[in-house]
Amino acid sequence: MAVVKHTNQDINLLARLLRAEAVGEGKLGMMHVGAVTVNRARVVCSDFEDVRTIQEVIFQPRAFEAIEFGMFYQRARESERRLARRAIKGERRWPAKYSLWYFRPPGDCPPTWYDQPLVGRYKLHCFYQPTGEECEDVYNTF
Repeated sequence: MAVVKHTNQDINLLARLLRAEAVGEGKLGMMHVGAVTVNRARVVCSDFEDVRTIQEVIFQPRAFEAIEFGMFYQRARESERRLARRAIKGERRWPAKYSLWYFRPPGDCPPTWYDQPLVGRYKLHCFYQPTGEECEDVYNTF
């Protein structure tokens, strides 16, 4: 059962995002991107108060470098669509399990990013999750 409403177009959009943002980090790296994307669609807080759908999350201004720099326009493969479906069903693992932000720094992960604490790194990406009550919905189970 899905944890966010979605259409086939959402599956394709998310699959393209996974490929564009993290194909070099393998299946698990792409799943982490999927988890963060789904987490953003589930919460009503911080930068994500006005995004409720996968499409709104993906096309939120300045949310993903792949959208801004053109890598997003590659066609998704069936392997990425399978990963997108898993993410939409709520599959998420540390360090992306409760994360709402990630990025790829040129070196070490900063201990905070936009005042959010580092929870971990997977290959080249650093993951950050909210603290306090502002975004507590991300910690709810499905």
